[in-house]
Amino acid sequence: MKQLEIERDGGVARVWLNRPEVRNAFDGETATELRGLLDDLGADEAVRVVVLGGRGQAFSAGADLEWMKTVAAFGREDNLREADGLASLFFAIHTSPKPVVARVHGAALGGGAGLVAACDIAIAAEGTRFGFTEVRLGLIPAVISPYVVGRIGESAARELFLTGERFEAARAREIGLVCAVAPEADLDAAVEGRVSELLQAGPRALAEAKALLHAVSGRPVADVRRDTVERIARVRSSPEGQEGLAAFLEKRKPGWVG
Repeated sequence: MKQLEIERDGGVARVWLNRPEVRNAFDGETATELRGLLDDLGADEAVRVVVLGGRGQAFSAGADLEWMKTVAAFGREDNLREADGLASLFFAIHTSPKPVVARVHGAALGGGAGLVAACDIAIAAEGTRFGFTEVRLGLIPAVISPYVVGRIGESAARELFLTGERFEAARAREIGLVCAVAPEADLDAAVEGRVSELLQAGPRALAEAKALLHAVSGRPVADVRRDTVERIARVRSSPEGQEGLAAFLEKRKPGWVG
C-alpha cells in the first residue's frame, strides 16, 4: 500500500496520508515522500490549491512510535539527520507557494497537530481530538513548535505543550489551530467551500500573499515598510495584477477563474 495517495481535479491536488493501519502516523520515509511531493506540487503551475487529508479513521496520530523508538537508539549525527528531515516537512508545508488546506478528522496528535498548524487553512470535523502529547512520552514538540506557537500563541502553547492534554475540535477553533469546525458528514463540503474561495484568487497573488506573510510576521513596521511598498508596486504592475484590476473595472471574471 502506498504511504501517500494523490488525486488531481483541475487546479486542486488532494494529498492523502495512507497508513490507516497506524492512524496515519508518519515515519521518516513518509515524511521524505510527502516533502518531495509538496515541492513538486509547489513547482507545478497547473496546481493552485493543495488539500491534505488522511485515509481511514484519523488525520494523523503523529510520528510513528516504532520509528521513534528506532531513531532514539541512533547516535547523535543520525538523530540530527532524522530530526532535520522531519523539520523539513513542516517547513515545506509552511513555505509552499500554493495554499495548503488541512482536512482534519478523527485525531490530530503530536506531529499530526503540527501538520495542521503548518497548513494555511485547517477545517476539522466535530469530534476530532487534538493534542501536543509529546511530554507524556518524555519528548518535546520541538520541530513543530514554531508553527504551533505562530498559530495559537504562546499562552495556549504553554498550557498544551506542558500538560500534553487532549482537546476537542471546539477548543482547537477557539485558540485558532483550525479556522472552522463542521459536522463530519459536512466536512468535505466545508473544505470544498474554502477551496472554491481560493480558486477565485490570482495564482501568483496567492504565492505573493504567502511570501508577504513570511516577510512581515513578527517584524517591526519600520523594518518592513519599504519592502511592502516594493511588493505592491511589483505585483500591481504584473500581468496578473493588471488582469485582475481590468476584470474588476470591466465587471467580468478574471482569466484565472474558470
